[in-house]
Amino acid sequence: MTSHVLAMLNRPSLDTPAHDPDAPTFHFADSAEPQLSVLDLGATRGDGIFESISVGFGRPQALEHHLTRFARSAAMLDLPAPDLDAWREVILAVVAELPPADEVYLKAIMTRGVEGTNIPTGWVYAAHSPDHSAVRKQGVRVVLLDRGYRHDVERTAPWLLTGAKTLSYAVNRAVAREAARREADDVVFVSSDGILLEGATSTLIFRRGDTLITPGTGLGILDGTTQANVFRFAHAQGLTTAFELAGPEALVSADAAWLVSSVRLAAPITAVDGHPLSVDHDFTAELNDYLRNLTD
Repeated sequence: MTSHVLAMLNRPSLDTPAHDPDAPTFHFADSAEPQLSVLDLGATRGDGIFESISVGFGRPQALEHHLTRFARSAAMLDLPAPDLDAWREVILAVVAELPPADEVYLKAIMTRGVEGTNIPTGWVYAAHSPDHSAVRKQGVRVVLLDRGYRHDVERTAPWLLTGAKTLSYAVNRAVAREAARREADDVVFVSSDGILLEGATSTLIFRRGDTLITPGTGLGILDGTTQANVFRFAHAQGLTTAFELAGPEALVSADAAWLVSSVRLAAPITAVDGHPLSVDHDFTAELNDYLRNLTD
């Protein structure tokens, strides 16, 4: 039984020609066979965007939020606007094609295409998720790393593309290696002027009393789809939520904290730069159960 499915889009954007004018919206393809040109700008320049989406009970979670963010990233990179109706169709078809599993994830990827053609390349890949149960229970040790930008970089230097979900992930991988060198599992970025930002591939949330807090808007960080669902869960539990500009001391003194993302879900933070942090195991388990069982 297959544990992964790949579909290639024929016309990722209505603003550009189709790869084949006579072909349907998409076709399923063999992920073990070559599909991408060596001249594709996604491969040669990291010039493209993506979304990672968790699937619950056969339904992509927060699909419309992901598609909105996908389109926003494309606009920030001056890519052709994704045909969201086509992308939605392909995502749902790929999910339907994949045999059921306890947890599934998919990636929607669009590149600028082969250099000089002005035709983007697009595909959706879905697979059974690896087992993240251990990190959800045991948590992660994080280190604080300087991102090298002021917290207002989104406004002062929009050409740096902070807040876009791009394929340029060399820095994200580099910080993971740096965390390992510091005997940690993950990182939390801090702006050069001392403001908490986000994880390398996740959103930061921490709790102070009965309030769940995430870094404020306009900081050049991703609009977290999982963070939005965490806040919905918090409201159902009678907690309040807030966006806040905060420094590292707010995280170190928090009652609990998490890194949240679409596939790993909520990983409790157990230490910050070697300083132990309290973990609310019961709340974390309830939160992850909620996130795993979302159907929209």
